[in-house]
Amino acid sequence: MQNSYSDLIPEILEYSELCKKNGKIDPELYNKYDVKRGLRDKNGKGVLTGLTEISEINAFEVVDGKRVPIDGQLFYRGYNISDLVNGFINDKHFGFEEITYLLLFGELPNREQLKKFNELLGYYRTLPNSFVRDIIMKAPSRDIMNALSREVLTLYSYDLKADDTSIENVLRQCLQLIALFPVLSVYSYQAYNYYHDNQSLFIHSPQPNLSTAENFLHMLRPDSSYTMLEAKLLDMALVLHAEHGGGNNSTFTTHVVTSSGTDTYSAIAAALGSLKGPKHGGANVKVVQMFDEIKENVKDFHDYDEVEAFVSKILDKEAFDKTGLVYGMGHAIYTKSDPRAMVFKGYVESLSKEKGKEDEFALYQNVEKAAEKLISQRRHTFKGVSANIDLYSGFVYSMLNLPLKLYTPLFAIARVTGWSAHRIEELVNPSKIIRPAYENVQPRHEYKTMDER
Repeated sequence: MQNSYSDLIPEILEYSELCKKNGKIDPELYNKYDVKRGLRDKNGKGVLTGLTEISEINAFEVVDGKRVPIDGQLFYRGYNISDLVNGFINDKHFGFEEITYLLLFGELPNREQLKKFNELLGYYRTLPNSFVRDIIMKAPSRDIMNALSREVLTLYSYDLKADDTSIENVLRQCLQLIALFPVLSVYSYQAYNYYHDNQSLFIHSPQPNLSTAENFLHMLRPDSSYTMLEAKLLDMALVLHAEHGGGNNSTFTTHVVTSSGTDTYSAIAAALGSLKGPKHGGANVKVVQMFDEIKENVKDFHDYDEVEAFVSKILDKEAFDKTGLVYGMGHAIYTKSDPRAMVFKGYVESLSKEKGKEDEFALYQNVEKAAEKLISQRRHTFKGVSANIDLYSGFVYSMLNLPLKLYTPLFAIARVTGWSAHRIEELVNPSKIIRPAYENVQPRHEYKTMDER
């Protein structure tokens, strides 16, 4: 036998064939037993599994008893996301901390409340003594999401009240994690950059007077410099990713794990594992990789016909990853439009002008237009197809010159706010442990002795 930890030795390959042969379920059985695969009905609508007051997604309205697609709407605690964004932009302050306050506590803060809350987050941005040296630096991971999961679970060991699930203690733990996620993400990346890419090591301490977005850029960049537009766009990205209904995969994971009575660190680590997946939080990475290939093959970014021809190749599984998917297009819920993409798009254009990336912005617009047209023509979906926020968030991160390895962790930095709100809501309204049913379709067998097999 070989000794390498990661090698697929012949025995594993042989056993894997058994898994494939004996693990395949006849697709017709899902129809026979009316199984809601992915907890969705045949039209893709999620099966109702709980109630929440934290956020709401609207993509349809009922007219004469029929569901009619509408421009998407997203509400945080009953407030329209576009109104919230316009509010903090017009008021000229960063929005993520205000939105965190709203999602956790159910009401918008006044100036004094927001000031105190910002000070509390600043206070909690300190890691335990030697944590950076002993935990982050000594075992750098090639994937920052896995590093985050390990670090969150390790923080359990430093918490004297780790298993206390009282609301006040869980809130304290959640606020600490919200404050520390940017620190853990950036330091984990710096450790990776140093040990795996042989780059210089920079460890900047977070500043208590800076916003979450500002601190992220301050800690990440060697010279700690950033423009106000860069910080504002990153702040807006965090706001738009902070929460998205109780039914998304990682938030539902938070509810499921919380319902078992486990600790905060285990629940958030489970949510991180869900978010890492390319079907969830990792989608914006695929968008950037797809556009890299488009830019290599399209000569004139302003030539719609040329762009459309290459998008057609992607849909025909002749280009990019041969899956036939145009990443950044379509959404499980939204039909005519994703409100987050609509809010983001105008400000993205401003950043593209500051960065001299107007041509690339034109390319993104042409890909969006072409994909919307071609997918609607070819797929005949039951709902419309539109750009989702991943199409533009990846572009923003690339313009900010952020490393690809931090794209999904940035999603986590934002979404830990939503996870925290839902964990607390689950604890305030305790239910039985969440336990979906699975129908067993395996035929019965008579046992045979070892000599009879």
